[in-house]
Amino acid sequence: MKSWMVTIALLCAAAPALPQSLTKEERELAINDLQATRKLFLDSVAGLSEAQWNFKPAPDVWSVAEVAEHIAVSEDTLFSLVTERIMKSPAQPERRSEVKGKDTVILEKVVDRSQKAQAPEILRPTHRWATQQELVAHFKESRERTINYVEHTDDALRDHFFDHPLIGTMDGYQWLLLITAHSHRHTLQIEEVKANANFPKQ
Repeated sequence: MKSWMVTIALLCAAAPALPQSLTKEERELAINDLQATRKLFLDSVAGLSEAQWNFKPAPDVWSVAEVAEHIAVSEDTLFSLVTERIMKSPAQPERRSEVKGKDTVILEKVVDRSQKAQAPEILRPTHRWATQQELVAHFKESRERTINYVEHTDDALRDHFFDHPLIGTMDGYQWLLLITAHSHRHTLQIEEVKANANFPKQ
């Protein structure tokens, strides 16, 4: 009897970590942030005139329209990265310790506008949407898709990894957190444009 117990114990010790879906706390954190930053963005662009939407503080500074496009394109790109690439890579639960503590880094440091970064070419605005209404409608649809995924997925997001050029290795869940942190960061950029002394009054 004892030998069987020892054998079972050894097998359990040698077994790899089982795939785990998100915890209730992880799910709620991501959903709450996605909902909060959605509201921040929609509030920041609500009621803008055409002149306000397209105002550029300087030739090399993005307009509200350009920042909003960057937010919308980035959401689609990051979501596809998670679902079509990261989650289709081999699970590596033994790497979980590598990204410990990065949830907070992403949610706090990415939002810090004192640290500037250049957007990759694929995420730069190219006037993909003809009107503000079309862009906002697309963002709403994309954000709802992201929230729905987080709310219902059983994917083991913590067991799949991909490297970020500045943050380093991140797991799938952290890449989803980057969506909300990124939109928050650039909503603050929209507010900077609106605070410019030459921003149109209407």
